[in-house]
Amino acid sequence: IAIFLSAFEAGIFMVRNVMLERATDLAVRNLRLGMPAPPTYLQFKQQICDNTLILEDCMNMVQVELQPVSLTAWAPLSGDANCIDQAATIDPIDSTTFLGGGNNELMMVRICAKFTPMFPTTTLGLKMPVDDFGTYSLVTTTAFVNEPSR
Repeated sequence: IAIFLSAFEAGIFMVRNVMLERATDLAVRNLRLGMPAPPTYLQFKQQICDNTLILEDCMNMVQVELQPVSLTAWAPLSGDANCIDQAATIDPIDSTTFLGGGNNELMMVRICAKFTPMFPTTTLGLKMPVDDFGTYSLVTTTAFVNEPSR
């Protein structure tokens, strides 16, 4: 039973990861093209949540970072992913970086989503690094160049 439950947990983990990656790619495409206008933080986050399909309570579990990257220094997003702090009582938008960038500018996007393991007492569930609330983080990162017409 433990092997079956661990396999099921691994499958759910992979499906969540793939859906988050796919949703990020779809939202970034619209962001890159600036269609119809560059979205705000909440609009971009909503686009990701609309495309994830199976992620429960997405708007409260996903955090977005977006910022330009220097082509000469190539300094990717610094530090660990900025994930939702469930203990915080303030709106997490203030703690993120969401800068749309200019024409032909290289942009880096990092999305962090928090999830609770389905079976936290199985082999895989026990090995997952979890926070104080028993949630683990899925992080996806992508880069793109803003279209010149922005």
